[in-house]
Amino acid sequence: MIKLVSDTINKDDINSLIEWLSQTEIPRLTKGDLTWELESKWAKKIGTKYSVYVNSGSSAILLALAALLESNKIKNKKIIVPSLSWATDVSSPILLGMEPIMCDCNLTDLSCDLNHLEELFKTHSPSSMILVSPLGLIPEMDKVLSLCEKYEVILFEDVCESMGSKFQGKYLGSFGFASFFSMYFGHHLSTIEGGFINTNDEDFYHLLLMMRSHGWDRDLPKKKQEELRKKYKVSEFDSLYNFYVPGFNLRSTDLQAFIGLRSIDKLDDYSKVRNLNFKSYNEFITINELDITEKEGDFVSNFALPIVSKNKKEIINNLISNGIEVRPLIAGDMSKKPMWYERFGHVYLPNCEKINEFGFYVPNHQDLTIEQIKFISNIINNE
Repeated sequence: MIKLVSDTINKDDINSLIEWLSQTEIPRLTKGDLTWELESKWAKKIGTKYSVYVNSGSSAILLALAALLESNKIKNKKIIVPSLSWATDVSSPILLGMEPIMCDCNLTDLSCDLNHLEELFKTHSPSSMILVSPLGLIPEMDKVLSLCEKYEVILFEDVCESMGSKFQGKYLGSFGFASFFSMYFGHHLSTIEGGFINTNDEDFYHLLLMMRSHGWDRDLPKKKQEELRKKYKVSEFDSLYNFYVPGFNLRSTDLQAFIGLRSIDKLDDYSKVRNLNFKSYNEFITINELDITEKEGDFVSNFALPIVSKNKKEIINNLISNGIEVRPLIAGDMSKKPMWYERFGHVYLPNCEKINEFGFYVPNHQDLTIEQIKFISNIINNE
């Protein structure tokens, strides 16, 4: 069996975790100092001022959008969501009472089709958008940023599948107002479960800290705590359980942060392997209808190799019969899921229609060998 993913937590990580847990004085397991250390290390790695660690990448989306609504930064509740994305890119805005508007994908980097995006900006004047960079492929960030600036749209980057990818030498996740990352098993890095929100906006960062933990001020800098307590006339004693904004409990643990601190050091090496695998696939596969080459100055930390072919069913059957895991291209067209069309009706998105009908993806991870890539490629090419 050639699996889609390979665990990024190894025996050395587990042994180090056991040693840490076996200290004479039992370490703190819930969110504590290691979480702060992890957040600082991740922000520095990606190139943002702040990072907030939560219990999943999906929670990162939910928390960031909830904080956006609470911040009063937006002119309306309209938000552009990509048709080729993950469920929580679409369900989070729905559950928060926002007005999601579906954007088609393109057939090069699989992110938002820029012509359709601008049309939606003109027609609906949304306050914000989620830009997904699928499977490590790289959107035309300069054009996206230009459109967002022109139409005054707040940009959120979903980088859950593109950790380590760079646009013109700069990490994805460092361009938007905020960005989301996933540390789920099978992604580029893992803390078992977990996710990050990155941002450069200090006020938004403070709001995220409060809303991650019930709405209280315990995680805020001392100066910010004092400002809030003075404004609302809250004593130090009562401040322990005073709630300034509506909040969740989306915290993760120091146990997972311990794993995360080791994981970050692996990103560059794993990304290099994924990039080489991506280039090898593109060299060997001759029937892919997608044009997914790496542009000069970019770096693709590929999550999995997307394929579009009219022979999809035959290829998938051959892959499975040869012990190769294969799955739909992310989740196909999100507008074709009941959670969308039962609320908003059907929408025709031609590029995503093609992905939905003819798309799938095959394995890429740090343990994949060149022989396995050739084997998979030959089956796809029907050789």
